[in-house]
Amino acid sequence: MDRHLNMEATHSLNKQPSLKTSERLPSWDLTPSQLSDVEMLLTHAFYPLQGFLNQLDYNTVIRTMRLSSGELYPLPVTLDVSLIFSKILSIGSSLELRDAEGVLIAIMTIESIWIPDKQQEARLVFETSDSNHPAVEHLLHCSGDVYLGGKLEKVALPTHYDYRDVRHTPKELKAEFKKRGWQRILAYHTHQPMHRREQHETSQIARELDINLLIHAAVGESQISSFDHFFSLRCYTHLVKEYPQQTTLFSLLNLNTQGAGSREALSHALIRKNYGCTHFIVDEDDFSFVKPYEEEIGIKIVALKASVYVQERSDYAPVVDVQAQETVLTLSYPTFLQHLHAGLALPDWFSYPAILEEIRNAYPPRHQQGFTVFFTGLSGSGKSTIANALRIKLLERENRPVTLLDGDIVRKNLSSELSFSQEHRNLNILRIGFVANEITKNGGIAICAPIAPYQAIRQQVRTTIEAIGGYIEIHVATPIAECERRDRKGLYAKARAGLIEHFTGVNDPYEIPEKPDLRIDTTEITADACAHQVLLTLEELGFLKR
Repeated sequence: MDRHLNMEATHSLNKQPSLKTSERLPSWDLTPSQLSDVEMLLTHAFYPLQGFLNQLDYNTVIRTMRLSSGELYPLPVTLDVSLIFSKILSIGSSLELRDAEGVLIAIMTIESIWIPDKQQEARLVFETSDSNHPAVEHLLHCSGDVYLGGKLEKVALPTHYDYRDVRHTPKELKAEFKKRGWQRILAYHTHQPMHRREQHETSQIARELDINLLIHAAVGESQISSFDHFFSLRCYTHLVKEYPQQTTLFSLLNLNTQGAGSREALSHALIRKNYGCTHFIVDEDDFSFVKPYEEEIGIKIVALKASVYVQERSDYAPVVDVQAQETVLTLSYPTFLQHLHAGLALPDWFSYPAILEEIRNAYPPRHQQGFTVFFTGLSGSGKSTIANALRIKLLERENRPVTLLDGDIVRKNLSSELSFSQEHRNLNILRIGFVANEITKNGGIAICAPIAPYQAIRQQVRTTIEAIGGYIEIHVATPIAECERRDRKGLYAKARAGLIEHFTGVNDPYEIPEKPDLRIDTTEITADACAHQVLLTLEELGFLKR
């Protein structure tokens, strides 16, 4: 059950915020995902919401898909913060919401502060509490422990420097429809690049309904797409040229994509109504769930007719119209990724030449990508020794930079002010992950060798790096008895004597990796042999040529 936090602010706050007094208010730096939510709230794209859900509305939304007022709203929209930060806040106080550069975006009047039951939220919203679901994993292990709810006062909308001409607020898009004389608008939601099949399906529906088409691409944070933001935008730019210009409009939507199934499809329909659309396309799997709400929302729900490429016709056709003797060609998402990793050509029937060229440029084969090798294990397990040996072997065979981010070295040069509390340990790993991500993104090789005792933060680093390159986790699983035997500094003995706090394996936990790419016990094997095992793993995964 939710537990309400009765907290008092540690300093006086004005209940009626203004820019003149904003310097006296506490301030929260929004994550990219939170910034997207704030923008959607401030532009009324999330209408009828006027701010982040308070505790009462949150409870009714996750259970009934309705606000406490009875209005339909399928997904919870809340502001998650850390427990430590929440302690300086109180109900009725105000909070500044700022972007990553410190620009004041909005002021929030806090109506609720509570610790949610995230397991319950996962079960009700995503219909699973399995952390293998990316959004569930983020909810349970990466989001803040405390939720805030309350109305927002707009100060300034977030600034976007990319593709400004195709970014529209609901008010702007409605004005564009009016300017074009459009009265019937069919919206199509996408959060990843579209190809020939999607173009065929959407064009077919638009022709059948004799209606204008809006390609509305979500470019906020996505839990279910691994495609780079700018790569997707370049692909969209090529794709829109394949539609009739007089009857098609392309627009970007700064909306987070979560993977909440039919609930999310219903939310997307509600959002498109707020943008002035009269019809909305949903997948066949979601149609029966969303269709009954169309009168209440005020938008017609149209089922997408799935199509496949028929070789004999040299064109796409609805699945239901394909004859038994005809040859169907398909390319599943896993096969698509296998083609990318192996550097294999994608078939012309799959996409357009310009988009295929973008794919080749943005997603080189694995052996041309940057990657991170992330060692984790107890102190004394042999991480640093193997990492050093691996670095030398990689420098011998690879003509690209190899950077070692050893735990002790990073602590000295990057995180010297941090303690060994769980919060500071996680911050240290995030710093290592940030540096490794930059190295990987630029085609280099990063070797990380911290203890990294907590699974959630390791997964967070993996998710970030895998979006732009390779990530290989190595668990150095040397038993603690052997680690203690090797301990030249006597750290284990001091920890057992109570002289060292938060020492992993003694008075602080180590969460064993569930599915590392390689697990090594160094008790009876040399560092050189261990490094060779890592090289073989890198070859098997395709990150090194054999």
